[in-house]
Amino acid sequence: MDRNDLLPIGEVATRSGVAASALRFYESEGLIAAERSAGGRRMFPRHVLRRVAFIRVAQRVGLSLDEIAEALSLLPPDRAPTVREWARISGTWRARIDEEIAALERTRDDLTSCIGCGCLSLNRCRLYNPGDAAAALGDGPRFLLGDDHDDVAGPA
Repeated sequence: MDRNDLLPIGEVATRSGVAASALRFYESEGLIAAERSAGGRRMFPRHVLRRVAFIRVAQRVGLSLDEIAEALSLLPPDRAPTVREWARISGTWRARIDEEIAALERTRDDLTSCIGCGCLSLNRCRLYNPGDAAAALGDGPRFLLGDDHDDVAGPA
């Protein structure tokens, strides 16, 4: 690789909007790769900017670093991916994004009518969880995530 195509970590940080410490972490996790200069400084190929952009978008979608690593393993490590390669990977996120949007809409709709309402409709309230009965359904705010009071045994 031509040394002129290599960028120092500071330039990659500035251009990508990601802190140098995050870039070092991504490198330690195998998400990106750097070469070392004669003085031991990290120097990144220009195509790493696209990988970092990919990581940022994937995190915004809600993918874990393990999921991001798995997706990046399907892309070429030594060059920028083609449009077709990016489309193949990002296309798998569509269902996940749709699920996130639906969950956010449910939360918005539920919270609009619940927070601070003072209602006495506890049998319909998405926040009411006597005896923590919803814990049997899993972690998190189960009723706000879409589970129903009828899904748990006991009084609602």
